[in-house]
Amino acid sequence: MDEIGFHRCLHRPGTLLDIGAHDGGFTLPLAALPASRVLAFEPLPASFARLRAAVGEAANVTLRQEALGDATGTVVLSVPVVDGLANEQWASIAKTYAGHGPRVAEQRFAVPLRRLDEFALTDLTGVKLDAEGAEYEVLRGGRETLLRCRPVLSIEIEERHRPGATWAVPAWLDALGYDGFFEHWGEWRPMAGFDRSTMQVASPDPTDFRASDPYIFVFYFLPREHAAAMLASLRTAATTTRR
Repeated sequence: MDEIGFHRCLHRPGTLLDIGAHDGGFTLPLAALPASRVLAFEPLPASFARLRAAVGEAANVTLRQEALGDATGTVVLSVPVVDGLANEQWASIAKTYAGHGPRVAEQRFAVPLRRLDEFALTDLTGVKLDAEGAEYEVLRGGRETLLRCRPVLSIEIEERHRPGATWAVPAWLDALGYDGFFEHWGEWRPMAGFDRSTMQVASPDPTDFRASDPYIFVFYFLPREHAAAMLASLRTAATTTRR
């Protein structure tokens, strides 16, 4: 099951967040879910232009050319440029790409920074988060929203973007009453079963695409008070898919 399958399985009417929307690969499928409203954040100008074109006139999608974090103001967004080509998928407000050798240059953009809590959402039911190392700050800036709305979360967390992130983010969410899981070959496993030494080994160098097999970097978080029932639904869906 992929991230879209996760959100489809556990969908409840309300607002869905696509944080790090890029060019709409998740925004549009989320917008197709029944009675959904999507709030999509993408700070990189080129990606935002493609996102806006892809979304078109969709009435249930709101686009924000902003980054999310734990403060309000302006922040630098860094994009690695490898052999003259911008690697937009690695655009990050959490790190720079200096020091990776002559093949790697860097584009830097000053972009608006907001806190999720500023939006005062009351009907948030699901979050997809891909912030290339800034996941902890994004969640910190949405603490009151998470406590109030109790959405389900799918989060890309990679040690190569932020060393220690696969410890820090789950621990912070645990304190907010969220249970963490990952999926591997249709089996849903608790976060405690994640072995960083074998399941997520990759270089932080944007010129090196080698990675361990398996390479698990998408993690799912369920509000503890509903986790058992939600996990049962996910496991049933995974079994049905395998058939």
